[in-house]
Amino acid sequence: MSAQTTSPRRRTQVNDLGPITVAHDYFTQRGGAERVACALVDSLDPERVVTALHEADATFAFARRHEVETTILQPFRRLRSDPRLAFLALPFAWRLLAPVTRGTVICSSSGWSHYLRIRGDATKVVYCHNPARWLYQPEDYVKDRSLFVRAVLSLVRPLLTRLDRAAARSADVYVANSHSVADRIQGAYGVTAMVIPPPISLDSTGAQRPVVLPTERFFLTVGRERGYKNTGVLAAAFAQMPQEHLVVVGAEATDGGPGNVSYLPHVSDSELRWLYRHARALVSVSNEDFGLTPLEANAMGTPALVLRAGGFLDSLAEGVSGLFIEESTPGSVVRAVKAFPTDWDHLAVRRHADQFSVENFTRRLLSAASMARTERAAGAAQRIRHAARRSTLRSGRVATAMHFGFVAPLPAPRTASALPRGHRVHTSDAPSAAEEWGPPPTTSIRA
Repeated sequence: MSAQTTSPRRRTQVNDLGPITVAHDYFTQRGGAERVACALVDSLDPERVVTALHEADATFAFARRHEVETTILQPFRRLRSDPRLAFLALPFAWRLLAPVTRGTVICSSSGWSHYLRIRGDATKVVYCHNPARWLYQPEDYVKDRSLFVRAVLSLVRPLLTRLDRAAARSADVYVANSHSVADRIQGAYGVTAMVIPPPISLDSTGAQRPVVLPTERFFLTVGRERGYKNTGVLAAAFAQMPQEHLVVVGAEATDGGPGNVSYLPHVSDSELRWLYRHARALVSVSNEDFGLTPLEANAMGTPALVLRAGGFLDSLAEGVSGLFIEESTPGSVVRAVKAFPTDWDHLAVRRHADQFSVENFTRRLLSAASMARTERAAGAAQRIRHAARRSTLRSGRVATAMHFGFVAPLPAPRTASALPRGHRVHTSDAPSAAEEWGPPPTTSIRA
């Protein structure tokens, strides 16, 4: 099934990786994981782009048009608007896709795309944004979900966990986007993952479109409506600071919210660049897997004020690109905002962001994929050598046993001359073992 079509184009093969397939959980939203997956597609120009669900108008556009392969869930519009409703069906939808039989598969996964099967000499690299949050961090996932969803998840979680771990074992290498996620991968799968930070794919040199706001002085937070984003904590904190203003991108306004908080559910990239450029700081107390938004702000010369936890420990250079908030509580946010400096070396802030380029990210990930493919080939060759050695040893043991009389020698093959006169053995281009060793007369001999 295809959500986009394209004219024939060049297929990329990188060194020894063969044709490349990029798989992503679902392209139905504008999140950090989707930006990373789009960066992979744009930089690698893969032979295949595979996803469970694709809603082109709701996610980022690729720089080049690509044919996007989707699963049997694609026709259901309700699932494209909220893929979380399909969490029971997604493992099976992914496994119903035809397996990849050659080249390299790069799975951009927060819990689903690593189910894509491989066969033959194909190599699977999982770039893990986080192990399935609904399985290993359910308290974050169900924070804003109904009692019914919580009950269902509790019932099916053991089965989904077994399926998830089986899918993880099919990978040749796991790559984490932060040290925090690497620790979670170790805990969930017992796998030691290498760490490659994701890239900043929002072009800081692109056009900027002004956004009308009640004030020119504001703090900015960017994130979808998820319980673990803790946007409510920020709103509660700014309610205690009427002299400050908070702009929330990606979330809907709530009834009875503070008057000094502005909500912008949807903004374009040009508007987002303008907001990053003019904010006093990017602020967040989210439990992030990595945390791209501070770096996107840094790329525009704007510092960040974020929680001292999770992926922010990898993406923020304390005192250079921003400062930390010690706890995800309104009181801690208030103290950090009031103490936040007004003077920053904006050039140093930008230099910090420059380390997280798409080019650096792609180079590191392809290097990891190349190593995994080399190790897979070496492992296959070693298995062939071991099989040949075992076969040789078995042959030697049988010969020795026959020599000492422990095993009777095999009878000589029966030929047409050894059969009674007037009988012949049926033959073919590739005779079976039964035919070669003289099968029963009812099946192999004809008068």
